[in-house]
Amino acid sequence: MKEIALHILDIAQNSISAKATLVDLTLSETPEAITFTIVDNGRGMSPELLAQVSDPFTTTRTTRKMGLGIPLLRMAVEQTGGSLTIDSTEGVGTTVTAQFRPAHIDCPPVGDMAGTITLLLQGTPQLELHYVHTIDNNRFQLTTEELRAQLGPEISLAEPEVILWIRDYLQEQEMLLRENKGMKA
Repeated sequence: MKEIALHILDIAQNSISAKATLVDLTLSETPEAITFTIVDNGRGMSPELLAQVSDPFTTTRTTRKMGLGIPLLRMAVEQTGGSLTIDSTEGVGTTVTAQFRPAHIDCPPVGDMAGTITLLLQGTPQLELHYVHTIDNNRFQLTTEELRAQLGPEISLAEPEVILWIRDYLQEQEMLLRENKGMKA
């Protein structure tokens, strides 16, 4: 995958497939590290599955025999001198933390986070999503609870006009984060 955002989308989709109703996504960018953490309340993994999750020939899918998301993420972070940790408890959920070294030539760009977040919301409008993005000392956060409070219960987050507004809003906030990089929040 050519962007960190695509890795985030893949891991978040795994959370949704694991019946998560809540996903906490944090993305932090500093000169030393680009780190994302995804915490979900899905069904979690058994210790046996957790021990094998980085093996491309291990998957819980029934539609194919290979699962490449975690192995590709592990390869991408390790190529930059970074790290990947996965903690999971059956019946509780899973936490995935990936840390990339941005100074490394093989570090992919963060990519289209606005597109990633809106795709998650459009495909799973009932999902409770907490998104926090920090660049240096500047921070932006978005929660689906706040969005629903503004929209009211009769309007779905998957409505085309709502999704377009969310995407535009996220793009604007991401741009402001990058413009204010290095300034105190």
